[in-house]
Amino acid sequence: MLLILTHENADFDAVASQLAASKLYPEGVPLLSWRVNRNVEQFLTLYWDALPFMRPVDLRRSRVEKVILVDTLSLPSVRGIRPDKVDVLVIDHHELGDPPNEQWSYHTDTVGATTTLLVEMLQERGLSISVNEATLLLLGIHEDTGSLVYGTTTVRDAQATAWLMQQGAQLSVIRRFLNIQLSDQQQLLYETLQDQAEWLKIEGQNILISAVSAPPGFDDEISAVAHRLRDTLTPDGMFLLVQLKYNHVQLVARSSTDNVDVSIIARALGGGGHSRAAAATIMDKPISGTRDEIVELLPAAVKPMAKVDQIMSYGVQVLPSDTKISEAGKRMQRWGHEGYPVVDPQSTKLIGLLTRRMVDRALNHQMGDLPVKHVMRAGRVSVQPSDSVEAVQRLMIQEGWGQIPVVRENKDDPSEPELIGIVTRTDLLNILTNGLSSYDEPDMRELMINSLPKAVWALVQAVSIVAHQLEMPLYFVGGLVRDLLLEKPPMDIDMVVEGDAIALVKHLRKRYGGESRSHAQFGTAKWLLTKECWQRIAPDIEVDNVPMDIDFVTARTEIYAQPSALPEVEHGSIKLDLHRRDFTINTLAVRLDGAHLGELFDFYGGLRDLQSGVIRVLHSLSFVDDPTRILRAVRLEQRLQFGIEERSSELIHEALPMLNRVTGERIRNELVMCLNEEQRFEILVRLAEIGVLAQIHPGLTLQSQMSASFRDAEKILDDPKWGESLVEVPTAFAYFALMLLPLTPTIQQEVMARLKVRKSTIDDLSAAKKLLVELAGLPADPLPSRVVKIMRFYANRVIMVTQAAAGIESSIGSIISQYIREWRYVRPSLNGNDLMELGLKAGPKVGELLDRLLAARLNGTVRDEFGERELIAQWIAEDADESDRLEA
Repeated sequence: MLLILTHENADFDAVASQLAASKLYPEGVPLLSWRVNRNVEQFLTLYWDALPFMRPVDLRRSRVEKVILVDTLSLPSVRGIRPDKVDVLVIDHHELGDPPNEQWSYHTDTVGATTTLLVEMLQERGLSISVNEATLLLLGIHEDTGSLVYGTTTVRDAQATAWLMQQGAQLSVIRRFLNIQLSDQQQLLYETLQDQAEWLKIEGQNILISAVSAPPGFDDEISAVAHRLRDTLTPDGMFLLVQLKYNHVQLVARSSTDNVDVSIIARALGGGGHSRAAAATIMDKPISGTRDEIVELLPAAVKPMAKVDQIMSYGVQVLPSDTKISEAGKRMQRWGHEGYPVVDPQSTKLIGLLTRRMVDRALNHQMGDLPVKHVMRAGRVSVQPSDSVEAVQRLMIQEGWGQIPVVRENKDDPSEPELIGIVTRTDLLNILTNGLSSYDEPDMRELMINSLPKAVWALVQAVSIVAHQLEMPLYFVGGLVRDLLLEKPPMDIDMVVEGDAIALVKHLRKRYGGESRSHAQFGTAKWLLTKECWQRIAPDIEVDNVPMDIDFVTARTEIYAQPSALPEVEHGSIKLDLHRRDFTINTLAVRLDGAHLGELFDFYGGLRDLQSGVIRVLHSLSFVDDPTRILRAVRLEQRLQFGIEERSSELIHEALPMLNRVTGERIRNELVMCLNEEQRFEILVRLAEIGVLAQIHPGLTLQSQMSASFRDAEKILDDPKWGESLVEVPTAFAYFALMLLPLTPTIQQEVMARLKVRKSTIDDLSAAKKLLVELAGLPADPLPSRVVKIMRFYANRVIMVTQAAAGIESSIGSIISQYIREWRYVRPSLNGNDLMELGLKAGPKVGELLDRLLAARLNGTVRDEFGERELIAQWIAEDADESDRLEA
């Protein structure tokens, strides 16, 4: 016998899941629980004849061989079931929690309702359902997802809902049975729970706990009371404890936010559920003790609230109150800011806020010459870094300010807070929409200790101290942080400073020595270290193979005056500095100064995308601003084995024509970086796939032999027989030449013209083509001397490219291998001086005979110096005889 079971106090999701399971397993019996919720019972009473359910009292004792368990992870006690003798399949949307039963099978997934999983299975099998069945299934999804508004709701729930409506589910019935009035007993319990409610504040969340005894004779479900109480009092989390007969306590828990996971507490008390709704039955424990246990467990169930310092921008730009409105408008247009804090020009005290809307209205009324104090919103609304994000939200709503200045205590003047940053409406919407990263924040200090050389870690600590003393926030940013998180050794060590990078380097020089170079225009400085500097920084640490210069950059922001142009740069905050970057995974920053050492900043979801293996562009116009980012996206994708996010792929496709505006040098430089990657061929394939190569030139295509040529080039570059011959060969040149060689001469010339290829590269490519032709014209088994005569005047880089293009195993490749391995080293034992000692006069004849002598050695005609001397003597004698004959 196959039974389809669910939990006690069954709600619509449980019963609907039983119905769907009976459609999938028609031999199964959907056995109702002893207790179902009142609204479910009313529905079943009305539609009983159209549904396949069986009540427990009607179940005949029979051997149960298999159980389908829906919407619960616990097997209920049913006649005929021996837990150790029955096969169990669990279909549920709850987390497994405790280690699963190894003897059971599980079909679980994270969706809003178990019914959703079963509806998907019905669709996959193409099964039809009646209108009444569709209505019950839709009730199951609506009740467990709060009509699709709970935070646990997924797209799949909405899709299942849409399909059920297509099957004729009746919304009027949904409304009727989801909004049933409380019974008299439930109403009395509701009032008692409300009277006894106590409120706790945990991590900024409002938690309601109410522990009461049930009214005499209470025999109804508590869940409906919980729904009503939650809707009335709107707590963030709610835990209702009701003492029932038979000495047991019923817990019903509800949550209105992702920050409170009530299932954690329910599971700890022996129950279960999901993050928004959970329950437990506690036997033989006093209700007061259970209440105390819940209070102790609450910190584990409540996530810490996001604080202002997690979303704010440091280093706020302000406007003096005497700034002209027209000038304020220009600044807003240039930097895209929606508002500026306004300060008193003498005291720099915060006195108001100026918004873009105010400026636009003033300019429309020809008020551009007036100071901003005439149109600003006066006031001193502000928050502190430790305030909660919810406090910011309330303040924005109350005051109508879209940007709230962030202040901290001013050490010099405690009565006047110091303005340190700003939090905007966009910052708030981002966290409300996306939340903080759901991933565990890595221990960046530990990562740096493990990943950086000991001497470099000592350097970081030394610079941290100086930056802290100067009150200059200091950061690692971008690729360095990305690689640390991926546990890859960082390639370059550079730092970003909120403040003055040049001043910081001057202080470092003063303390540790070294030299510096700076560019005041860009706010950058390079600290040139010596061995003595390193010994002062890391006196007891080996300092071999450490960087001898460190770049420091003042945090800045960029504006693209027109698409594809180089950006204009101005100083900015770390958030603005990160905002100018290309992809989210390159927007991570680690703060390094003082006590902040190791703090991870993730304003744009970079950690999420890094964990998910996604390349996501930061802005919708990013590829338009700088189309070379398209090539960078592909390079990162292939290097990290990530995938380009779908919307970013669409933006790439839309921005491809913008590559026509980019100079050939910039595109060539990006291609060179692609060719320097280990995954160079995969990068080219991807560039061809998305249309980049064709956009550079329609004839720039990947030829069939190119893959083999690239593999052979890798072998050649790693081949020890080439020795130091390839030290001069840039890796990118070899692969660039191999990419162009298979193309027609016309396309080659046009591509090189588009990419502004250097003349030396053009000459080398032409030489490789010529060498290929010359070697192809040799007989099948050419004399070594003929090969050497052809090849000895070609540069090693040209020979290397020629062998890779022809193929190592080809006849030309074999000839080149012999030349590289053997023939190029062959030299005659005799030199020019030796020949002159044998009677020859200095002149062209000496060189001619040396060439003939080399050929003889290469071809095996002579093998030692004695043979060379005999051969030279013979040639001299032959020349003498020829001279005598001519004279005669």
